[in-house]
Amino acid sequence: GIVGVLGYGGGIIGRYCDRPDMFPNIAHFHTVRLNQPASKYYNTEVLRKICEIWDARGSGLTNMHGSTGDIVLLGTTTEQLEPLFYEFTHELSMDLGGSGSNLRTPESCLGMSRCEWSRFNTQDLIYDLTQEYQDALHRPMFPYKFKFKASGCPMDCVAAIARSDCSIIGTWRDEIRIDQEA
Repeated sequence: GIVGVLGYGGGIIGRYCDRPDMFPNIAHFHTVRLNQPASKYYNTEVLRKICEIWDARGSGLTNMHGSTGDIVLLGTTTEQLEPLFYEFTHELSMDLGGSGSNLRTPESCLGMSRCEWSRFNTQDLIYDLTQEYQDALHRPMFPYKFKFKASGCPMDCVAAIARSDCSIIGTWRDEIRIDQEA
């Protein structure tokens, strides 16, 4: 891409103003995608730290969460990209998400952690997919973007069918049970 961090081809969406002479404050306004935690579970300490880092190195504008599922941080300069990347990876153990012609950050519903209807452990699957395809998140190798999304049941809370290339949906795998008395 036009702009990024050393060794990564994804995670940064370069944004430049056509008239930096007229609008110097937005001459660079790059977007950073952070890989969200499984099922978007956060604690307030992590959220505060994300905001502190972003306020210091970016515009402070966030999109929690974009259609990719990632934490989308809107507006920073080229000079801030490497320090941002270092702080997110070393202080919060958070990695960049996917962008461009590569795998986007895999996403799942809450699954068995909070939903009685979930037919499988969506968080486990998304963790395994992320680990298996981590390289594809950061070094574009596909002709177009590709998305994995997992829903634990046919309710499809993450809209896997509508918003992914490979949707994984939990279904019932047994004989249909009917309570005749009811």
